[in-house]
Amino acid sequence: MIEITGLKLRNPAILAAGIMGTTGVSLARIAWEGAGAVVTKSIGPEPKAGHSNPSMINLGYGFLNAMGLPNPSYPDFSGELEIAKRESEVPVIASIFGGNAHEFAVVADGLIDAGPDAFELNVSCPHAQGYGASIGCDACAVEEIAAAVCDVTELPVWVKLTPNVTDIVSIGKAAQRGGADAIVAINTVRGMAIDIHSGYPVLGNRFGGLSGKAVKPVAIKCVYDLYAALDIPVIGVGGISSWEDAVEMMMAGASAVQIGSAVYDGPEVFRNVADGIEDFISSGGYKDIGDIVGLAHRRT
Repeated sequence: MIEITGLKLRNPAILAAGIMGTTGVSLARIAWEGAGAVVTKSIGPEPKAGHSNPSMINLGYGFLNAMGLPNPSYPDFSGELEIAKRESEVPVIASIFGGNAHEFAVVADGLIDAGPDAFELNVSCPHAQGYGASIGCDACAVEEIAAAVCDVTELPVWVKLTPNVTDIVSIGKAAQRGGADAIVAINTVRGMAIDIHSGYPVLGNRFGGLSGKAVKPVAIKCVYDLYAALDIPVIGVGGISSWEDAVEMMMAGASAVQIGSAVYDGPEVFRNVADGIEDFISSGGYKDIGDIVGLAHRRT
């Protein structure tokens, strides 16, 4: 059992936003598979169909996706959130997005009655014009968005950052100034693939976000830097597919980890990661998870 931003998690392996988070039943299934908490699909102020297909491809070393934040909008998603809360028996974090601080606040306020345990602010999607990283690269905007959501709720507020910036620490500090309770790092890395036989970009949106094993070193470095600079917890995400990956992320400074692309190989990854972390701690002579969080900083 761990506690992060006041939420009690049975283990530090959390479902990342955008994976199996479209319905309440799919979120509950991941909880039943051993996740310590689950994060919903990002929900916005208006329905979005998303980008045209192909919207996701397996590169072998990772995934490239450009979903475009498809969602039914917050009024229609409230019922799914209620199902997830009723069936999951773990904290359910609502991922939300908007084009400005006001829209973020409206979505958060509209979902509160559905009972989320926390909000995760998506200011980091790399392929949705006018949303996500389009505003997440602006420290002032991130601070304003965090403050606006904190004004409408007393629930914990997590801010998910994009790595597609020159200085992720400055964005993390802005979120902290705005009242964020935790930082989630990172979202996908902007990328592209081209079919050499036709010359066409593979994705319908032409470019998208790279996830999976290929981005883990980028995520580790971002978490390491954020942990050193901030006073709030960092939740690490990016390329985690094993307990060894999770331990490495935690030694960089993550208080918990999120798992996304690895679900492709089976939802049992959550139980495997959680059990592996527990065995590592007990066999390594550590007292608890807190002993390994940020350990790499104490080794330098």
